[in-house]
Amino acid sequence: MDKCTTSGPHSGPRAPVGRSDGERHTVSRVGVHVLVVSDTHLTAATLDRMPVEVWAMAEQADVVLHAGDAVEAAVLEAFTHRAPTHAVLGNNDRALIGALPETVELELGGVRVAMIHDSGPTAGRHRRLARRFPNADVVVFGHSHDPLVERADDGPLLVNPGSPVQRRRQPVHTVAWLELAHGKVSTAEVRPVGPLA
Repeated sequence: MDKCTTSGPHSGPRAPVGRSDGERHTVSRVGVHVLVVSDTHLTAATLDRMPVEVWAMAEQADVVLHAGDAVEAAVLEAFTHRAPTHAVLGNNDRALIGALPETVELELGGVRVAMIHDSGPTAGRHRRLARRFPNADVVVFGHSHDPLVERADDGPLLVNPGSPVQRRRQPVHTVAWLELAHGKVSTAEVRPVGPLA
């Protein structure tokens, strides 16, 4: 298993981690702060539409997880300048085919985290994701733009951050914030962002 250690404030750009399916990546650090985003649907020309507080949260995060539909590499590069960024391929990421994996599995603060863009239909989602990622403590996904932090029975915690720029049926734009330490999730919450927050 590859290992990567993060510590202290972030300085300078960091390349997005492009991992092939099935590979795992570890960040060994106590108390990892994670910004989770998805479905940004932005380009280099439209990056100014990202709510400013999302960039501020990325600056405070140890790691950014992008659950797909970044659309262009410029979005991931903007996050990577603020914190190490891991991303998966979304259904609208045609320009990133071959650059991003469909799934990512990492260990952050002793917590096993898996990420995929589309979790499939709501019915049976918990069982389906638990089967797909049997070792995961947390499964991050996007696609629906519907924010969710939920655990069923003894399965993994499911996290969908919603979207910081396209709220669709939601009252506000959203991201998710995780705090992970000693193999436990101490904080998992959806945070409103943008002009309606």
